[in-house]
Amino acid sequence: MRRNTALRIAGIATAGIVLAATAGCSTQGGDGGAVTLDYWLWDDAQLPAYQQCADDFTKANPDITIKISQYGWGEYWTNLATQIAAGSAPDVWVDQPSYYPQFVADKQIEDLQPYIDEDPSAVDFDAYVPGIADVYKIDDARYGLPKDWDTIGLVINKQDAADAGIDDATLQDLTWNPDDGGTFEQVIAKLTVDKSGKHGDEAGFDKNDVAVYGFLPEWADGSQGQNLWGNLAYSNGFTYSDVNPFGTSFHYDSPKLAETIDWIASLADKGYAPSFDTQSTLSRLEVLQSGTGAMTSMGSFNQLMFKDTASDYVFAPLPTGPEGRKSAINGLSDAMYAGGKHKDHAWEWIKYLASSDCQSVVGATGVIFPANADASQASVDARAKLGLDASVFLSYAQEPDGTFLIPITYHGAEMSQIVQDAIQSVALGTSDSQSALSDANAKVNALFE
Repeated sequence: MRRNTALRIAGIATAGIVLAATAGCSTQGGDGGAVTLDYWLWDDAQLPAYQQCADDFTKANPDITIKISQYGWGEYWTNLATQIAAGSAPDVWVDQPSYYPQFVADKQIEDLQPYIDEDPSAVDFDAYVPGIADVYKIDDARYGLPKDWDTIGLVINKQDAADAGIDDATLQDLTWNPDDGGTFEQVIAKLTVDKSGKHGDEAGFDKNDVAVYGFLPEWADGSQGQNLWGNLAYSNGFTYSDVNPFGTSFHYDSPKLAETIDWIASLADKGYAPSFDTQSTLSRLEVLQSGTGAMTSMGSFNQLMFKDTASDYVFAPLPTGPEGRKSAINGLSDAMYAGGKHKDHAWEWIKYLASSDCQSVVGATGVIFPANADASQASVDARAKLGLDASVFLSYAQEPDGTFLIPITYHGAEMSQIVQDAIQSVALGTSDSQSALSDANAKVNALFE
């Protein structure tokens, strides 16, 4: 799921990397004594910055040590569920919008509002990037402090584009529709090359003997489609539910979504994209970097993967659909375990994670866009020094309704599997999109009855 349901697969992480903020300090004492707090995250690229925050925090608070554990995306949520069930979850963990409502429903996550009320100067909500401060707020309760935000764009192999006669201006202003794919599909066809050197838009192109695919789609995108289909479907007039956050009546049976999924699946039928059943076990970005794919969609959280080869790639916004150019906007939080034994200490750590001190450390690395607006700009500047243009990820905020929230609701895990299974059945050719999505929608809505 990469910075989703795809949600953040920012690299293939090695499970169980555990780092202590201060070497040799691992004794967990009672109140008033030395305390070790467990902090979990999934993105290995972010680990060094947060380790620095942990070191700085412990230096200022010698009685509190932070032990950081990092796991890959899938294993992260499996391990977290296991630890919660065992009553031994980490004191603080990195949370995601599609998961936190169920933690709330199961009373596994702590309301931070009482801590904020007692310490009103602790968090400067005005310093946040607009639109993300209240994502983790339910009525008068707040179940996490925002740590970052992200949007989605395109990354294209520059040489492949040049070989296909595609200029940068074209890539920066693509259009899309589900009928003929617009200029987006035209570019995808031109970028596709078979093993005899024929491009996808040329006579004699062999779709069964492709050397470079024009586009690498994301099919493991849960119920959100954050990395591809959700953005295109939203630009086609699709909406997830009656309201968001916390909708209870969903629209996965919408023809607007079905025709979007059909169009994405058609790319493989035409030879412009790998078929789902033969898709590489490598991530899409690794396939792109290997040279066997020319373009894919990418979250802003992955851009730093290209820091050593920045001059070889073009970054562009998503195409403009019938209803405009749309990108999902997502933001993670730091959450407190409701069953933790050191909640006051955990609050001090969460508060520090949200501070400009820690956010500035993270922003300076350029790895992500921190929630703090100044630190976010620092990240943009850090990328620019590496030759990475991050402006495409900021562009949606300059357009009316250019961003939308991924679904935030209860039963997120169940919904993710139901909808993903339906969409993947279309990709495999075992179901038609309208039937599969209508069936999935009925199952999703039944969760709320």
